[in-house]
Amino acid sequence: MKIRNFVLGMVRTNCYLVTNEETGQCVLIDSAVYSTEITEQIRGEGLDFQGILLTHGHFDHIMGIDGFQKEFPGIPVYAHREEEVLLTDASMNASADFGRQYTYSGASYTEDGGCLELAGLQFQVIHTPGHTIGGCCYYLPEEKVLFSGDTLFRESIGRTDFPTGNSSQLMRSVRKKLFTLPEDTVVYPGHMEATTIGDELKYNPYFERTAPRKMSDL
Repeated sequence: MKIRNFVLGMVRTNCYLVTNEETGQCVLIDSAVYSTEITEQIRGEGLDFQGILLTHGHFDHIMGIDGFQKEFPGIPVYAHREEEVLLTDASMNASADFGRQYTYSGASYTEDGGCLELAGLQFQVIHTPGHTIGGCCYYLPEEKVLFSGDTLFRESIGRTDFPTGNSSQLMRSVRKKLFTLPEDTVVYPGHMEATTIGDELKYNPYFERTAPRKMSDL
């Protein structure tokens, strides 16, 4: 599996092109804006584009959908069912506040614990409400990779002051759903650098340190 990160849009969103090099198929995790570079990569390598997986419905993760669907007609878009309220309302997804109203109504909706089999890979859907009501992460257990959207960042978490945000819900989602994953799981967030579950267990200031302190930490 090959993961390429494209930092796109006004708030520098991480959009990940995930390629199964054995099958020649790919998916895109989030779509901040349409990118000719991504399209050229897909076409230049002769990849079979299987779909766009949305971690949540904020404007900075969805506004490229129309452009990709124009270039790749029929490409499906996936999101958690609870996120329909954001995808279809420009005031809820914050696009109305950032210059251009945008909505999308053609998503295929997933459920917590579901599995999307795309590009010869298995993306487990983990519903992680808090940043938004229908925010979710995509976990590939065999590869030990998690696409966390804006739920979990390197030594931080997503903000909860937008519509449907809930801070206690977000903390619970991280503790009970993400921090139970193997510590060597690599986390690819919606913004900033990659991290691991183990590092966040130790160093994320929003959570109590769960590992015993060493003298060097004092």
